[in-house]
Amino acid sequence: MTDETKKPDPIVEVEQFGKLPDGTVVLHYTLKNGLGGELEVLEYGGTVRRFTVPGPDGQPRNVIVGPDTLEGWVKEPYYGQLIGRVANRIAHGKFSLDGKDYTLATNNAPGGIPCALHGGEEGFNARVWKLRAFFKENIPAEAEWVKAEAAAGTLGEDDACLLLKLDSPDGDQGYPGALHAEVLYILTPENTWRIVYHLTAEAPTPVAMTQHAYWNLKGCAQGDILDHTLQLSAARYTPVNAGLIPTGELAPVAGTPLDFTAPRALGQEIDADNDQLRFGAGYDHNFVLDHPEGVLAHAATLTAPDGMKMEVWTDQPGIQIYTGNYIPDGLQTPEGPTVRRGGVALETQHFADSVNRPEFPSIILRPGQVLRSVTEYRFPKA
Repeated sequence: MTDETKKPDPIVEVEQFGKLPDGTVVLHYTLKNGLGGELEVLEYGGTVRRFTVPGPDGQPRNVIVGPDTLEGWVKEPYYGQLIGRVANRIAHGKFSLDGKDYTLATNNAPGGIPCALHGGEEGFNARVWKLRAFFKENIPAEAEWVKAEAAAGTLGEDDACLLLKLDSPDGDQGYPGALHAEVLYILTPENTWRIVYHLTAEAPTPVAMTQHAYWNLKGCAQGDILDHTLQLSAARYTPVNAGLIPTGELAPVAGTPLDFTAPRALGQEIDADNDQLRFGAGYDHNFVLDHPEGVLAHAATLTAPDGMKMEVWTDQPGIQIYTGNYIPDGLQTPEGPTVRRGGVALETQHFADSVNRPEFPSIILRPGQVLRSVTEYRFPKA
């Protein structure tokens, strides 16, 4: 291979991004694959601030939507952040585990029905994670599980990697048992953002993390996402009540505005005369993926009007589609102000309120077990 044809080496850059109200300094990491892909990550919340990839015109395009400053995330949480200990909603903030009742803070109340949302009043999105950048040849010595991932082929020679770590103590936000969370962000030469979760607990506890990135494939602050087409590998969904809590049914999408088994525009029926859409002010629903849990498979394909395409692959049983119905007009992003429905979240996950639904896939993690999960956001070449 000549110098002219050799692929550029991936690099990682680190700089100070800002300070939280308590004075904590937050660093900003940028993973670059040398081929047009750049993933910008903050210690605060494991937040992905920007993900820049080449558009169909070859020009760099940031496809992540979210605030521009730390103050923005404190005021408007969840954009591009890691969500835990349990993503989505828990009805009335209550659950029982091994014969003991637990009560969580209720920080959300759709339809006037209270619930615990996204891990609580101070979930994982509001924590400062410990970050460490590396490449395959210098995996941190203490990260034995990452070495196993590399041996299994999850890590490539030219991947830029970021290991995020957070310890959640027993009783954190009302959840039982200490939880040790490690998350691996990988940027590949193919402009795939691969996320690997590795979670262990010291006592039985519910765990269901996700990444809450909002996407606009036209580019951040380039209008709403109603002209994007979506296709899902999901013939069923979990209907919800007015509080956006699943009823327990796994209902077919066929014949409803939630049928994305074939590609169609997000805006086609988003405001249809339908109770499910009224409850969510648009799409805010979990879809039951067709593949078996634990098998990495296609979940979704999102396509912009100019042909920019992203595929979501996951081993999770569900994917929450949220069309940014409460993104405020004028939210200041790195590329300027955005609008309501200016981004769509495609959150790979377990189903909402699973801790209270034994018929749903279990989210209980017990000592001695490892919760490992993989999600990939892929940008295939045309």
